Amino acid sequence: MSKPKMFEKPHGLTDYLPGAVRKLRYIEQTVLSCMANWGYEQIVTPSMEYYDTVGMASSTSDQKLFKLLNNRGTTMVLRSDMTGPIARVVSSLLQDRQFPIRLSYHANVFRSIEEEAGREAEFFQTGVELIGDSSAEADAEVVALAIATLKAIGIDRFKIAIGHVGFMNSLFAAILADDPLMQETLKSKLLDRDYVGYRQQLQQLQLDVALKNELEGMLLLRGGKEICAKAMQMNKDETAHKAISHLSDLWDALQDYGVAEHVMIDLTMIGDFTYYTGMIFEGYAADLGFPVVSGGRYDNLLAQFGRPAAATGFALKTTRLVELLQPEEDGASLRHLIVYTDAGRSKAIAAAQQMRLQGKVVITEYLAQIPASLSVQDASKVYKGQSFIEIHLYDGEEK
Repeated sequence: MSKPKMFEKPHGLTDYLPGAVRKLRYIEQTVLSCMANWGYEQIVTPSMEYYDTVGMASSTSDQKLFKLLNNRGTTMVLRSDMTGPIARVVSSLLQDRQFPIRLSYHANVFRSIEEEAGREAEFFQTGVELIGDSSAEADAEVVALAIATLKAIGIDRFKIAIGHVGFMNSLFAAILADDPLMQETLKSKLLDRDYVGYRQQLQQLQLDVALKNELEGMLLLRGGKEICAKAMQMNKDETAHKAISHLSDLWDALQDYGVAEHVMIDLTMIGDFTYYTGMIFEGYAADLGFPVVSGGRYDNLLAQFGRPAAATGFALKTTRLVELLQPEEDGASLRHLIVYTDAGRSKAIAAAQQMRLQGKVVITEYLAQIPASLSVQDASKVYKGQSFIEIHLYDGEEK
């Protein structure tokens, strides 16, 4: 194996330069503030967890976990999401707190990837978990909050697609009860949004034409609340009806939140995490072809940590949101420059400290002698290739 080059970094990892970091921090601070206004308290958990606890509870496939051994030979993992670690904390350190519990977070997560996948091995998420409430009202709250956070950072053109794993699972179980492998194949096609491949798989099935049409008809179950009535007619199973009733109640609540215009029902959705048990959703921004937010209900996960409870939540794909923010001028409009000599140092430092107390960004630079090009009243606002809102000169007297 060849030795890495001096400036080479591991595949899938990113260096964030100052402009990107400012955007990242802006998203983090704005979104966490929005979540706090909804009653969510921020939590911070370790980047590393035990494989036998959080690692095993994670729905991330085993081959995508970053594993390592500590000095005692115990297998550890870098967290692949925040849901598992929060479930651990709620079942231990917060075991005496009454439900419902509302928690928020901003964290980096890690997933091992193939080199040709073009995905990130480390990325940032900002999200919430609402634990201890199984109602449609709780699901409506997290969807409405997800919408509020996107708007808070200035993203207005987006759509939230909502589905329910109970409907799809009951439909497949009823028609393909004896073929679990085909069930997984069809779900995989839906997860990849490969509708052509989905239809091709249906054609290979030895099924009655009516049943094939029913499975293919599911692809049309996308739209507004009217989709609920169509789904009720398609699938008479009790589990499916409970799922659709839940979505109908959720839709009504979202209308009262005033956000239904951003939402559509999509019963072809299948969450990419196996722990989802009910409502799932994804949000797509108009200028990106992949989700910027996703979430759903996971009512069975906390039982693995000894404190059974219903739960729902979402995670913003914070790293992807950075790409949607408008380009900035590298902070130039916020910065002041103070150039000083020995004779002007005392006044220059005092001025800088006073300006910083006022919340201004101030850069100071010492020169043995201020060049003539700066020794004018209307000093250029570009210095050494950098832009400043103001440049102040101190060589005994301010200029």
